[in-house]
Amino acid sequence: MRPLILSSSLFLFSSMLMPAQAADIGVVGLFPGKAVLVINGSSPKTYSVGSKVTDDVLLVKADGSSATLEVKGKRQVIGIGEYVSRSTPGASASVTLKVNPQGHFVAQAQINGGMMTMLVDTGATMIALPASDAGRLGVDYKKGRPITVNTANGPAPAFMVTLNTVKIGDIEMNQVEALVQERGLPFALLGMSFLNRTEMRREGEMMVLTKRF
Repeated sequence: MRPLILSSSLFLFSSMLMPAQAADIGVVGLFPGKAVLVINGSSPKTYSVGSKVTDDVLLVKADGSSATLEVKGKRQVIGIGEYVSRSTPGASASVTLKVNPQGHFVAQAQINGGMMTMLVDTGATMIALPASDAGRLGVDYKKGRPITVNTANGPAPAFMVTLNTVKIGDIEMNQVEALVQERGLPFALLGMSFLNRTEMRREGEMMVLTKRF
């Protein structure tokens, strides 16, 4: 299987965006058992699962959608176009997302420990999940507060819930409000119940999220 690799313009942009001393690691290609990584904006290099990326970073898993890095003993899952930073003690956790060909920012998230691809939507008041994904993630949404939401196809039933954890890169939030819709939502939305707790900074084709609280 051929690796999925982003264009060389990303390497140049990441070099400008990421300070060399921060030891930032970006994923620019993925295929089973291997990941193509950029360290501090340097040339991309392919690593196999089990390889040391730096002295304190290990690649522990890779597939077609994400790579799992163990950074100073803590595991972080990131997708193509995302970055993690080996933050110094006391530094705020952050993650960098790259715009996709459709002009949207997409994040690989962990919700209650399960993987979820989410579309960043600053117009959504909170995280929104299709019921099928909520069930897969172990969210017992029918115990939440029932409400009705307006969709393109008319009113639809939904439930207000609280997610135990939502993690994107090295940003982890606890007790995050979310909405689960039984129909009318084709994909998960990363809304303001998560984003309000970060500082969002747009840098061209990149968006940097930094945890505030």
